[in-house]
Amino acid sequence: MLLNPLKKIARTSSHLKIMSKKQFSIVEETTPYQGFFSLKKYTLKHTLYQGGWSNTMTREVFHRGNCVAVLLYDPHRDEVVIIEQFRIGAIQIPDQAWLLEIVAGAIEPGETAEEVAYRESVEESGCEIQQLIKINDFFTSPGGTSELLTLFCGKVDTSHVGGVHGLDDEDEDIAVTTLKFDEVYQLLLDGKIISAIPIIAIQWLFINRDKIRQQWLAG
Repeated sequence: MLLNPLKKIARTSSHLKIMSKKQFSIVEETTPYQGFFSLKKYTLKHTLYQGGWSNTMTREVFHRGNCVAVLLYDPHRDEVVIIEQFRIGAIQIPDQAWLLEIVAGAIEPGETAEEVAYRESVEESGCEIQQLIKINDFFTSPGGTSELLTLFCGKVDTSHVGGVHGLDDEDEDIAVTTLKFDEVYQLLLDGKIISAIPIIAIQWLFINRDKIRQQWLAG
């Protein structure tokens, strides 16, 4: 059964009307650019909360495929694996173009999200995941990109983690380090972690850390 998330709100507001049936109609779809990523252009319209249909509008959507990110955590040492790498999208803040992040990568055809988590953990950090917990699926920026990301937390042994990793054929140059969770959380509070995915992952671990440690240490 699908529940309308606005139903409860509607009970308390006489001004908010809920569509009986949400619909959209694509009038035209083109691909102005196709490269490593692609850009699609849609002409469309959709139903309105107050009834009827919207005006026909044009929107561009960036397509990069769906992705996976995994927060690597050692419950014994209470350490998190943090990677740092250059990000072209961050050059508008030149002194922060190298971002503190967590392991992530694109889902290739035929791969599951779990398989990508295990693969990328080895490629980007040299870590072998021992156990894997799915945190959530979410759209990273649905106003302009179709990317749907699956976020995991992976149990690892950080005792020998570090160095520079990444694939040469993907031009990856990734610095890997481990930090105590409290240090990582302080970096977030200090505004040193400014990429959305690690912020979400670290906040999740802040909420669930005691439970995860009990579960993984018991195992």
